[in-house]
Amino acid sequence: MGPAERSVEEAEAVAAHRATAWTDGTIIEKDLPSPTTVRLRMHVARRDGHRPGQHYLIRLRAPDGYTAQRPYSLASDPDDPLLEFLVERQPDGEVSEFLADVAEVGDVLELRGPIGRWFTWDSGTPALCLVGGTGVVPAVAMARTARRLGRAELVRIAAMGRTPAQLPYAAELERLGATLAFTRHDTPERGAGPFTPEEIDPLLAGAETFFVCGSARFAAYAETLLLDLGVDPRSIRVERFGASTGDEVDPTS
Repeated sequence: MGPAERSVEEAEAVAAHRATAWTDGTIIEKDLPSPTTVRLRMHVARRDGHRPGQHYLIRLRAPDGYTAQRPYSLASDPDDPLLEFLVERQPDGEVSEFLADVAEVGDVLELRGPIGRWFTWDSGTPALCLVGGTGVVPAVAMARTARRLGRAELVRIAAMGRTPAQLPYAAELERLGATLAFTRHDTPERGAGPFTPEEIDPLLAGAETFFVCGSARFAAYAETLLLDLGVDPRSIRVERFGASTGDEVDPTS
């Protein structure tokens, strides 16, 4: 093995070790975009660059040694000096309620990551993100990255929420040119309701990878929609999370 090959292998080994090792992150900014979400921007001194679509584990530690941890997707562009998380408050959620109600700017939390390879965008392949609720977070990271690279056209987003107020990053998504649908809110462009095949079909042109992210119900609906439109199942990448709060996007509602 030559020096160049060795250096690449060593770099990958170091990155893999750091992704599995816990480190500290300091909360630099915190806000509550909605009654059910909290946005954190954190400084992590020892970190490797992430790929859009990856996530971190955030771990809380009690004085008696008890720990609780949850995974949270990154909304930040890899070039952002801070890591950005959008956390949805879960009923009786140990981690999410602490982050929303107790954590303050300046607090230091334990983190591990970046984690995930399957649900990541390579920053070059044309992609369509069909996302719902807090599932918009990795799509925001992908779109921010594409915009920084001067290739905004590489990432198209179709995002669905109950209302504009309940859809995370709704204003930014609108600025990014995303196609938006609200199941409980009429807009001048469309009535309330889930996406129709006629709305999604024009967005497929040129896309080579399809990212679906949201609750289990939303993911099943979105994946079926893409398959019914003739998308190759091998090009669909799905990330789903379990039952959520009453703000969960139900495509049937």
